[in-house]
Amino acid sequence: MSKGFASNNRMILVAAGVFACFVCVAVRLVFLHVIDREDLLRFVEKARRQIVVEHARRGTILDVKGNILATSRSYVVLGADPEMLRQEDEAKWPELSRLLNLPESALSLLLRRGQTANKLALVTPDGSAKTKRVRWVKLTDEIAEAVYDRVLALKIRGVYGQRDYKRVYPAGQLASHVLGYVNREGTPVSGTEHNLDLYLKGQDGWIESEKDGARRELAQFRSREVVSQDGNDVVLTIDSVVQHIIEDELKLIAAKYDPHFATIIVSDPQTGAILGLANYPNFDPNNFSKATLDSLRNNAVSDIIEPGSTFKIVAAGAALDQGLVTPQTMFDCGRTSINIKGKDRKLPKEDEPFGRLSVADIVAHSSNRGAAQLAVLMGEDKFYEYARRYGFGQSTRFPLGGEVRGILESPDKWDGLTITRMPMGHSIAATPLQIHFAMSAVANGGALLRPQIIKEVRDNQGNLVRTFVPEKRTQVLKPSTAALLAQLLTRVVTEGTAKGFEIPGFEVAGKTGTTQKLIDGKYVNNRHVASFVGFFPASRPQVVLSVIVDDAKVTGGIAYGRAVSAPAFKHIAEQLIQYFDIKPVLPAAQRFFALNGGAR
Repeated sequence: MSKGFASNNRMILVAAGVFACFVCVAVRLVFLHVIDREDLLRFVEKARRQIVVEHARRGTILDVKGNILATSRSYVVLGADPEMLRQEDEAKWPELSRLLNLPESALSLLLRRGQTANKLALVTPDGSAKTKRVRWVKLTDEIAEAVYDRVLALKIRGVYGQRDYKRVYPAGQLASHVLGYVNREGTPVSGTEHNLDLYLKGQDGWIESEKDGARRELAQFRSREVVSQDGNDVVLTIDSVVQHIIEDELKLIAAKYDPHFATIIVSDPQTGAILGLANYPNFDPNNFSKATLDSLRNNAVSDIIEPGSTFKIVAAGAALDQGLVTPQTMFDCGRTSINIKGKDRKLPKEDEPFGRLSVADIVAHSSNRGAAQLAVLMGEDKFYEYARRYGFGQSTRFPLGGEVRGILESPDKWDGLTITRMPMGHSIAATPLQIHFAMSAVANGGALLRPQIIKEVRDNQGNLVRTFVPEKRTQVLKPSTAALLAQLLTRVVTEGTAKGFEIPGFEVAGKTGTTQKLIDGKYVNNRHVASFVGFFPASRPQVVLSVIVDDAKVTGGIAYGRAVSAPAFKHIAEQLIQYFDIKPVLPAAQRFFALNGGAR
């Protein structure tokens, strides 16, 4: 074989090899750009594309004076990308552990565990090996912005943070049942947080762009940017000072009586604005996970009780409003039965024996038999109508939800004794808020108002978004009747069941209530609900106040409203008079001479 022929063969082989390489490249290109093009593009897009969410800041909740009750604090969740860590940065790890208040050994373990995980090969079901890639290892749940700035100054490649907001309640337990809380997933659970979430939550923004191999954004490929919109601020009618006063009083009640629950409500009778609403037991929304289920309940709207003698304003007010009686009309409260529809029915027992009493005395001394006779006088249908007017058996339309309607059966479901027992507050159940606003209707001239606890909503620039105005539900009594009943209720504290708890010069009008608890279908003698519901000054009411204590533990006696709730009512009222600078009310004769220039 000649050398020329051998040389030609080698050239042919080389040429064939080069041609085969080009064919392989061409085939590969066909696969890359034609056959597998769509799959590869999706993979590349997934690898390079990134969407960065910019969380909106949740709106602030303020009291009526502008004090912050709930706000959102920014923080950073710090983590690391194990694939981006460099060996030369390990000298900075001790300083990082100090900033994070994390033991150096624990920090090193987290970072090296992530690196190790990326080197492990997993066997897939088809028998092939696959590397488990870990791109995020959390180093700490939360660090402050200032600390994060110092972490960034270390310039440790692969260590970075994600910003978010945390809900905080600066005043701790204050108004917790009104505020509600936001859980760790950022979901509002109850109260204002839940029911006004539409205003508070804001709108998250995001940036859609691409990143390079070092996870840095390629700003030139940013395709969309939506700016986050912070939530609106909500202003409540709650006054923090009033709330502090009633919560401090609840602590005293709890320490002394260890009740099942207790509720205190303060409102403006003219607008229905709730100035304070508190329950025992209470909870701290900053640590909601440690709260018991009972402490999370807003007892003011979610629990029902028999209103007891506070319900006697229904029979007295209705009979006066119908013109069936006057304050001087007399009734025999010593009788033990009454004829109803041709049948003798037993009248309820009295706590003390009474003879003949006027309507004014029936109210002042809380006569059960007197109230029953007033109801019988007007009849079942009319009495039921007025009970409904006062708001019993129906929702108050409390804006923050969680409310139950209470129990008020229609007359067709009553037995023969209901008309004599309901006027004293039995055979009916109501929430503390229903009882409170029934009394408020007497205070404001006979109008039943919707509870108002939201004053307004503002955007984050302070501009008004929405206002909430007083809302009248129905007219319960004529204004003249309401004024007359208010004066009758002042005798409760001057000579009646709450005698000794008057506040000189301030005309306190109110009604005590003591009702046996119904347990397993039977009334028990040693378990009671004590209440005092009233307002002041009676001639120009500015404050309605309710103190309701369920199942107070009293040694050697009965938990009467006079003994348990009336002292707390007076203590709170005295503080509110000072806070609101309520002026004393002159006696009638002095008011007359004052209006006439002091002439005598």
